[in-house]
Order: sequence, then C-alpha cells, then structure tokens
Amino acid sequence: MAISATGHVPLERVYVWQLPVRLAHWALFFSIITLAATGYYIGHPFIAVPGPARDHFVMGTARMIHLYAAIVFTVSLFVRFYWFLVGNRYARLGDFIPVTGKRSRNLLKTFMFYTFLRHDPDDYAGHNALAGATYMVIYAVYLLMIGTGLALYTVYASLHSPFQFFGVLTPLFGGLSVARALHHIGMWVILVFVVVHVYFVLLSSIVEQNGTLGSIFSGYKFVPEDEADAQ
Repeated sequence: MAISATGHVPLERVYVWQLPVRLAHWALFFSIITLAATGYYIGHPFIAVPGPARDHFVMGTARMIHLYAAIVFTVSLFVRFYWFLVGNRYARLGDFIPVTGKRSRNLLKTFMFYTFLRHDPDDYAGHNALAGATYMVIYAVYLLMIGTGLALYTVYASLHSPFQFFGVLTPLFGGLSVARALHHIGMWVILVFVVVHVYFVLLSSIVEQNGTLGSIFSGYKFVPEDEADAQ
C-alpha cells in the first residue's frame, strides 16, 4: 500500500505489464536506436578510413547490423501484436482504441493534463487513452518502416535471396526513391515519438508518483484503490 502525491489517496499495487510486453518494449527500444544510428550512417556515410574498402568493410558492417536489428525489431513488433490478443486487459487491443465513453473522456482529460490545462491526471492503470491512441499511430509507422525497409533491401539482396519476393512492394510505394524518402521520414517520426514518450513517462512518474517509470522493469504500477478495484 502506498499514498498518492497528494498524501490523501491510498494506492494499490497492480500488475500491469506482463513479461512479454516488457521484453518486446525493450527489444523495440534498443533495435530502434541501433536502426537509427546505422540507418543514418548508410544514408550519410561519415566514417572515412584509409586503404582499400575490402580491408575495412565499414558500410557492409553497418548494413549487416542494420539488417539484424531490423529482424529483432520486426519479431518484437509481431510479438507485441500477438499480445494484443492473448495478453492481460492492459495489453489487449481494446485498451488502445478509445471506443467507450469512459476512454473517450479519459482521452480529453489526459490531453488537458499533458497540455497543462488541468493539474490533476485521470487515473488509469494501463495506457491512458491518449497514449493508447498514439501507440496505434506509431505502430502503423512501424509497419510502414518494415514495408519500405523490405522494398529497399531488395536492391542489396542476392538475386536468389528470398528477400527478392518483397520487390512487389516497390511499386506500391511509388518506386525506390519514394520508399527511401518514407523510410527516412519515418525514422525521424519515431525518434521524435521516443523523446516525447520519455518526457510523458517522466511527467507521469513525478506528478502522479504511480511508478510509471519503474513499471516497465517490474511490471507493477500504483493506482488509487477505487480505480484498481474497477480494473
């Protein structure tokens, strides 16, 4: 049992984030950082080494790391999608789309809290409605990144590689140049999301003192007793 930031409302410890959700979260995070770093280098090579390229293979190494990080990213994303179906109530798809009146009201209240139009947050153990809706948008961007990445990789895959099958995606994106531009823009959208996401997590942890930051490690958050009973 804990006490809220106001010192008046008892808080109850609730298990929110299951282990597969936490593992997928961190796998996505580290793969995104790796993909952004190697992807930026692939687009803007800034490392110059003396001697023949065959002795260093810097670009080839960057592409290899990028490919393996992309595999980790894709597998982690689809694990998270699977947990939309089999996870606890905080992991399921219905907790991300504000289709009920309660979730719609939570969306507005949370937006007002994050924009400093109200000082008290709307308590919810899992993702608040604004975060859930934002995640659905960013998951769509993730899928776009996978699609454009596969289309771009067909240029470098060997002629008999199974990856050549994804060449069918190239015309869907309007050609390789458009796919490359979308891939680049998507990277910056995701990086901005990461920064904003970390800010909101810190804001929630400091203001609400509900263990949001620690919950992605332990799985547990602290919520008011009445809200915990309603979960």
